[in-house]
Amino acid sequence: VQLVESGGGLVQPGGSLRLSCAASGFAFSSHCMGWFRQAPGKEREGVAAVDSDGSISYTNSVKGRFTISKDNNKSTLYLQMNSLKPEDTATYYCAAGKPGLWNLLRESDYSYWGQGTQVTVAS
Repeated sequence: VQLVESGGGLVQPGGSLRLSCAASGFAFSSHCMGWFRQAPGKEREGVAAVDSDGSISYTNSVKGRFTISKDNNKSTLYLQMNSLKPEDTATYYCAAGKPGLWNLLRESDYSYWGQGTQVTVAS
């Protein structure tokens, strides 16, 4: 199993980034896929997730600004991040879990994790 994130970087407040997560070694379309982030000194939190049936969940702080999507043919997960704020600064991780989760953003339900990509929002 491999999850490889890309697309992070330094962006000014109000800017946009699109993260990608290339998955391999498991049945991508049959898993719940999520984005998590961890800021320095803080616990890792769920940001957005999409289940195998297309159900989507966002944490409140990113609703209306972030959009999660996936391409099952390419086994790739995306996170479009708009109107970025300094508080979005964190390492962003891609994760895969079993489908049908009651809480799509609960970290403990995810089995496979990527290495993370850094997102820094600063002027």
